[in-house]
Amino acid sequence: MDHMNKLRGQIRWYLLGVIVSVAALGVSTYGLVSTLGVESIASMAIALAVSLLIAYVAAELASRYVMNPLKILEQAVLHVTPKHDGTPAPNLEQVKLGRELLTSLVLQVYQLASSTDVGQHSNSSGEDLRAKSIASNLPLPLLVMDKMGSIIFANEASQKYLMKTASELQDKNVYDVLDLSFQTEQTLDTWLNDVRATKVVATQTWEQVRLKLPDSKNSLQFDMAAYYNKDNPSRVETMLVLFDHTDSYNQRDQGLSFIAIAVHELRTPITLLRGYIEVFGDELKDKLNPELHDFMEKMQASAQQLSAFVNNILNVARVEANQLVLELSEQNWPEIVKAVGHDLDLRAHIKGKTIEYYIADNLPTVGADRVSAYEVLANLLDNAIKYSNKSQKIEVRSYLTKDGVIETTVTDQGMGIPESVIPHLFERFYRNHRTQAQVGGTGLGLYLSKAIVEAHGGHIWVRSKEGQGTVVGFTLQPYALVAGKLKGDSAGIVRQAHGWIKNHSLYRR
Repeated sequence: MDHMNKLRGQIRWYLLGVIVSVAALGVSTYGLVSTLGVESIASMAIALAVSLLIAYVAAELASRYVMNPLKILEQAVLHVTPKHDGTPAPNLEQVKLGRELLTSLVLQVYQLASSTDVGQHSNSSGEDLRAKSIASNLPLPLLVMDKMGSIIFANEASQKYLMKTASELQDKNVYDVLDLSFQTEQTLDTWLNDVRATKVVATQTWEQVRLKLPDSKNSLQFDMAAYYNKDNPSRVETMLVLFDHTDSYNQRDQGLSFIAIAVHELRTPITLLRGYIEVFGDELKDKLNPELHDFMEKMQASAQQLSAFVNNILNVARVEANQLVLELSEQNWPEIVKAVGHDLDLRAHIKGKTIEYYIADNLPTVGADRVSAYEVLANLLDNAIKYSNKSQKIEVRSYLTKDGVIETTVTDQGMGIPESVIPHLFERFYRNHRTQAQVGGTGLGLYLSKAIVEAHGGHIWVRSKEGQGTVVGFTLQPYALVAGKLKGDSAGIVRQAHGWIKNHSLYRR
């Protein structure tokens, strides 16, 4: 069935439903009026008037529904018309009636508009020369790619910045030329795959993209902007512009590295401190009065918190230096959850909280780095303890989702998070200004947790409402699924910018 016949069928069934509904309401109205003892002629008059009113309302709604595809098409035409450049592009994802036909027609409108623009420009060789001159002399590195990802143009600034000649860039695949490392899960490759399937024109920006230089231990760091145009007749599909920030980003990284070095010196005394506190706690627990016993528990909880802080700082430094290495192996997830609970129960007790665990039976083993997965759950539980306010109960749940992954959630009934804050929770050093004076912290726990979870191939999310508590959840993949990617090599895997690669460890790239 073609798209036009499908649209005709949708309209036919919709109108049939409207007609039947109007008729049924008219008959029901007549029957209702008759049961009230109204004379026959009056009953018919009332029913007729009500039916006409219902029919008018139904006709108005039906006309809007049926005319919506034409309205969407009109919006697409106005969007590409120069005199209506303020008209936004229609959102085809929200179209319900005739989506396939509309998508096809709108794409053709955009293609015709693009072809017209190209034709108009090609009629003036002077404009072409000026455009090429501007691109060549642009002080920012500019790369232009075709639909196959091959570089068809690289201006002089890009050649100088990348330390490559034009022949070394021209007609080369962009992924062979640029060894890019992104801060987020969305890379250039994943973005292009998405927009090729769903968009005609799109733009995207990335911050602090790293580019490893050949035959060098150093890296370039820059922000990057991309422009995408589907099926452009001039072969230009994607343009990349690079904004160099190597010096400023290196300074920031060096500052974090200095902090990490300083914090690293704290590990030994903290380890000794925790050891002595545990020994004193075991040896003196029967000899201490309740007040001193309480002091000992608070010392132990504070030492645990300080140790977690040190680990977070060091791991964030590894993430920023692209040196977060996770050794994946088969792990029993309920055992890890119980281990985290054993260590965090004391801290919760000191704060007057209780942690309840609901772990589904027969969970499959997970493919995880035990230490890093432990830190993720510990960070989430620590946040729940700190931000649960007067609420005494915290819930931890682990279960198998319908997608076949193991999801773990931490729920508190505390102060909650404002909606405007949620999008920033996983940013480095971000802290809600409303609570940072009341609750201590570094703003690194969720940032690090996101990096670790995504390095495992999982997903982390937050759902909260101010004043009603917060739920934070994350997923891990079953070991069977991870082992399948190893293709017989049980040592480990590497996760790079463009997917999973068999190797001996897992990197966040």
